[in-house]
Amino acid sequence: MNGESPEMLSLLVRDIGEAGVAEMAGSPGLAAAVDQHVAGLRRELGTPDEDALMGYLRDFAEDAFNRGWWPDDTRDWEFVHIVALCWMMRDAA
Repeated sequence: MNGESPEMLSLLVRDIGEAGVAEMAGSPGLAAAVDQHVAGLRRELGTPDEDALMGYLRDFAEDAFNRGWWPDDTRDWEFVHIVALCWMMRDAA
């Protein structure tokens, strides 16, 4: 992701979040994994507002992409973490 625009990162993260949230409806396993990530994030972050969540999400996603991660598996840790953050942002809005 090095050299990519912040807008491109934001669009990709939004697409990952939307796809994951939609998939949760038909996948109890994914929904449970997201719920676990949300619980962990709440322990770590408390009850952040939407802006704080967006900042955390942007930093997390940028780091993941810079490490070479790519969203090709809806069950990997990074994908589930991004979906959990997007889920939390829905509640914070």
